[in-house]
Amino acid sequence: MRSEAEGTEGEEKAPGATPAARLAAPGRDRATAFTIRDLVREFGVSARTLRFYEEKGLLSPQRRGQERIYSRRDRARLKYVLMGKRVGFSLDEIREMLDLYDLGDRQLTQLRVAYEKFGERIARLERQRAEIDSAIAELAHARKMIEATLANRARTGETA
Repeated sequence: MRSEAEGTEGEEKAPGATPAARLAAPGRDRATAFTIRDLVREFGVSARTLRFYEEKGLLSPQRRGQERIYSRRDRARLKYVLMGKRVGFSLDEIREMLDLYDLGDRQLTQLRVAYEKFGERIARLERQRAEIDSAIAELAHARKMIEATLANRARTGETA
């Protein structure tokens, strides 16, 4: 049994002839549908990660038999999920912000919520940075004190 990320034997190997591209309607932009393999390659995530995001309701690919077909919307959502994870948002926070897109208010609610959450995240990261800077300063000071103690003991010939 093959995984969805591997492809099928005998598949057409012509450039641009991915299963998703072949499923796109004639004359339409071929970049309207993506296979799991396409997204794995583009974003450097595993097929398992994509399936996990699907289980969490972050992605909603169509099914054609065993194959998942991701839309441009799914691709955009994946991009935002990965960015959100990089900056420390939980999957629940990311889903909350993404789900506001469909309210029909020209994304005003989504933008306002994202603005507030981004501000909160920036403030939290700045607090963490201050704590890290303080810890580094304390360690550097303690290290200098130890260095001075070691140098003094070396000068006086004191050993362990």
